[in-house]
Amino acid sequence: MQLKDYARILWKRGWIIIVLAILAAGSAYVFSKLQTPIFKSTVTLSTVPSRPSDYGQTLAIKNLLRLYVQQMQSPMLTQQVIDKLQLDVTPQKFVSQIYFNADESTLTITLEARHPLPDVAAKMARTLAEVFVSYHNQENLQIDQRDRVLVNIINATSPEIFSPKTSVNTLAGAVLGALLGLVIIFVLEWLESDIIRAADDLERVIGVTVLGAIPTMTERASAPARAPMHPRKVCPHCGNPI
Repeated sequence: MQLKDYARILWKRGWIIIVLAILAAGSAYVFSKLQTPIFKSTVTLSTVPSRPSDYGQTLAIKNLLRLYVQQMQSPMLTQQVIDKLQLDVTPQKFVSQIYFNADESTLTITLEARHPLPDVAAKMARTLAEVFVSYHNQENLQIDQRDRVLVNIINATSPEIFSPKTSVNTLAGAVLGALLGLVIIFVLEWLESDIIRAADDLERVIGVTVLGAIPTMTERASAPARAPMHPRKVCPHCGNPI
């Protein structure tokens, strides 16, 4: 197919793309608005060796990051957070709302709390970080100062919307609707590819210019009728018209 054929198809059935894109975008928008918004808040902890120049201690901290995450997920610490915030949840439910990321390249741990209430999300992440730092400092008291690992809170973000992303969902719905409309258009064209309705279709199929066409019975019936010709009167004696 040539470019002009695609343009002809889009001009003929382009309304299908527009309608489906609008319907899909509207559905995605309504679906997003019906969802309960979830907010997120993050806190970043840094782990610093007491001897920064000691490569062995730095390497040991990389292995300890996972241990620290497990400690923050333990019921012993999470229950303290639940009690401080007076949350009506179990430690298991609380942990399911916290997402951890241990980055060995920067020796940091990021806590991301998600909750329908923005203030609660911020307090969950911040309080858990503070409880862990306090617990870790108590543990450090039993270790020689040269072997201690210092843990500090270095960043805490304000709550922001996590889901739903209404604008993103609406745009994605419009794109998917348009793609679906495009597929439907070419399916319809494929189904009708063998049907010849006009001279242009015939020329496109056989590659020869059509010079004329036989009118159909409908066209003949709809053609204006000719007025009947009345015979001219002639003189019976000489044959000349009267």
